[in-house]
Amino acid sequence: MQDPVHLHFADADTPYEDARYVIFGVPYDGTTSFRPGTRFGPRAIREFSFNFEAYDPAAGIELFDVPVTDLGDLMVSRLPEAVVDGVADFVRGIVRDGKVPVMFGGEHTVTVGAVRAVGPEVYVVCDAHLDLRDELDGTPYSHGCVTRRVLETVEDVVIIGARSGDREQFEIAAERTHLYTADVVRERGIATILGEVLDMIEGRRVYLSIDADAIDCCLTPGLGTPEPFGMTPLDLREVVRTLGPHTAGFDYVEVAPFDAGQTAAVAALLVRQFIVRHWIGRC
Repeated sequence: MQDPVHLHFADADTPYEDARYVIFGVPYDGTTSFRPGTRFGPRAIREFSFNFEAYDPAAGIELFDVPVTDLGDLMVSRLPEAVVDGVADFVRGIVRDGKVPVMFGGEHTVTVGAVRAVGPEVYVVCDAHLDLRDELDGTPYSHGCVTRRVLETVEDVVIIGARSGDREQFEIAAERTHLYTADVVRERGIATILGEVLDMIEGRRVYLSIDADAIDCCLTPGLGTPEPFGMTPLDLREVVRTLGPHTAGFDYVEVAPFDAGQTAAVAALLVRQFIVRHWIGRC
């Protein structure tokens, strides 16, 4: 007998009208420049969510006591501009209803639409790549242009864990963002960095985006654009636990599940931790 296929996130059974958190997936990897497969990320994250207990012992919360719904995956166009517009329209409805969007990618391009809909004052991203190209492969809506597009609408951008980009991108990052490279994270410690970020975001509207490749690819190899010498899963857990309660929108993107499950498992558990930490911090 085949294993069951889980088409929704574990414990996300609340009707939409009663939910505080709205999960949805965007299975898109149309601008992939190295290895395709992140379109399968949302399904893999949902599958691995059933591997974990509902109880979060660190928070003392049962996830099934938190009002979460999963609306499934969006139907996506092949054109990146249309995908961004579709995500923005969908997330605007969630925000208008007073709920918190929790998005599963797909490639990082989908984040641009969600950020436009949430309208944050601060964008915090954990990512191996700066994503500050103005265009890539003929489109300004490539996965390699995400942070550049966000800079057009968001006042402050914080990048944590980056270790890849050309000279121009690092110059832009130095001038226009708050950049904490993976080397800086290792040298100074994630707790010190998060203390600085907390001071920066106090009282402001925040969007938090986690690109799976922020983590060292030797630890979670299910990635479309793998980079070694990165952050650890524990670093990402501290980011989610610390910044989650201050966040108006959240996504986890770029899981390409052709490994043994490590990458999707980390994603699924960090999504659960985000929801729980936000709930106890804001409810």
